[in-house]
Amino acid sequence: MYIKVAAQINQPVATVWEYVASIDRHVEWMADAESIEFTTPHTSGVGAAFVCVTKVGPFRLRDIMTVTEWSTARVIGIQHVGLVTGHGHFLLNDAAQGMTEFTWEEWLTFPWWMGGPVGAFAAKPVLRWIWKRNLQRCKARCEVVA
Repeated sequence: MYIKVAAQINQPVATVWEYVASIDRHVEWMADAESIEFTTPHTSGVGAAFVCVTKVGPFRLRDIMTVTEWSTARVIGIQHVGLVTGHGHFLLNDAAQGMTEFTWEEWLTFPWWMGGPVGAFAAKPVLRWIWKRNLQRCKARCEVVA
């Protein structure tokens, strides 16, 4: 399953990056993320690994993730290796007048007990809606920082 959402944030990339690069703070703006616990000594950069307890409706799972790409003020790439597998990234681009285009893309595979491809098909609009709202929450928090 592939999902892409995006939002324009009324802050420069450096400001948005400062907030988004703090992975432990993702629970502040991701409504589906209940907690984040790092399993590595470092909490940023390639190789940082963590468990995110994620809850969507009646489903709660421990999403095991590793940072696979880290380009300061540009991209954070993640590999999902728990029950739901796949990869995704946050991409920040300069937009007009000092704004930031924040794009979030995920390629995910659901396990059989979550319906596999059929479950993913059913979950896609729900996850898309949640992640769009998450980006709006991130936008609101970044814009308050100024």
